Order: sequence, then structure tokens, then C-alpha cells
Amino acid sequence: MYRKVAADLRQAIADGAYGSGGRLPAEGELATRYGVSRGTVRQALAVLRADGLVTSRRGTRRVVLGTARVQSFGELLSFTRWARSIGEEPGGRVVEIIRSPADEVEREQLRLEPGAEVYRVLRVRTLSGVPVMVERTVYPEHIGALVEALDPHAVSHTVPLQEQGVLFTDAHHTIDLALADADDARLLGCLVGDPLLRERRRTTDPAGSPVEWSQDRYLPGTVAFTVHNSTAVTSLSRRTGI
Repeated sequence: MYRKVAADLRQAIADGAYGSGGRLPAEGELATRYGVSRGTVRQALAVLRADGLVTSRRGTRRVVLGTARVQSFGELLSFTRWARSIGEEPGGRVVEIIRSPADEVEREQLRLEPGAEVYRVLRVRTLSGVPVMVERTVYPEHIGALVEALDPHAVSHTVPLQEQGVLFTDAHHTIDLALADADDARLLGCLVGDPLLRERRRTTDPAGSPVEWSQDRYLPGTVAFTVHNSTAVTSLSRRTGI
């Protein structure tokens, strides 16, 4: 029941029913409205608090912090899940997979010994058939071998890897600007030297071992990242457009 209450309140917040900075009804009023206990209402509010949508203070009417949809970890990690969450049809095509010794940066990011080999995957990603991003992902050898066995036109790599026991639980994101190289220009239809939004990401498993080191380059105007800060939570989300 608390999930249903949270979903209804989340939708109301997204629709602007309370406005940014407005106050939700008191716990007792919400309990009566939904025919549930105050404990159920508190659980629902805890969900909204974790999403960064309302303040965390108990004993007072919660203040709405914002109306932006906060993405789950899976949506932020996976281009496919994100695209589907916004109603777009995701696509992808592996351009090349190269197995070779890791360079110094790759060894540092993936915590590999000198001489260790990696798989470098170059892939173009599309939203509803339109190329928007070039993905360069480096995998440790044992994970790269799994990726190499996938259909080169597979929509998602993250999901089948998870099904094979590769767990993605933590990620560090760095977002900046990069200039398009020849591969970017060929795959995205831009010019060499054009500015692209770049997201670099290192993802680790539950034990803290790196499972991927990735660099995604987006065409301008196709995606933007927003950060919401509050005393309760800090969240990062990705959205289309600027």
C-alpha cells in the first residue's frame, strides 16, 4: 500500500499539484484520503524523501523540493532502460571489439596488473532510430569475453551481463566536454572537432571490483544531466534535450 500511495503522490508532484516549495497535506489527512495507517503514509513519504522530492523532517508537513523525475540507478547506468523510461525506442550497434593489453589509464581504472588484457567496445547508440551517442567501454578480460559473444545489434549489454552474474552496484560519473574525433564524426554525422557532451563512468560490483570503464559521447541537444541537492539526498538524473 505504501508504494501505491508514494506513486500517487509522486505523480501529483510531477503534475505540479503542490508546486515547488509547496507543502504536502499532513500525515493524518493523507492517511484518511488513502484509507491507510499513518505508518503506511510515513513509509510512502520515506520513498519520496529518498527520491529527493520532499524534505526529510518528521512531525511537520513535508515541503516539495522539486518536480523532476529522479532516475533509478539502473536507468542512469543503462542507456536502454533510460530510453524506455522516457518513451523512446533504444537501439545499438557494435562497431568493433578489440582485445589487447590494457594501457596505463585502463589498468588504473580497472585495477589490473601489468600485461592484463581488456576488451574495448566501440558502439553507436540510437533513440528511435536516430544516432545520439557513441559508447566506448573497456571491460576486464572475463567480462569482455561475455560481451563479445552477444549479438552485435543487441539493444542492451547491461541486462544480459546481469543475467550472467555480472553485478553493477556502484558507479562514479564524470561529466565534461570532449571534441569529436573521426569515429564520432562518422557515427554521429557531426564534424571532427565539434563539441560533444561526455560522460565517463567507472562501475564496480558489490565487492568494489571494477566491471567497466566507459566513455559516452552525446550529440549536443540530445541529452542533459541534472543534479538535485538537498540536506536529505543528492541525486543525478539524465534527460533529453537541454
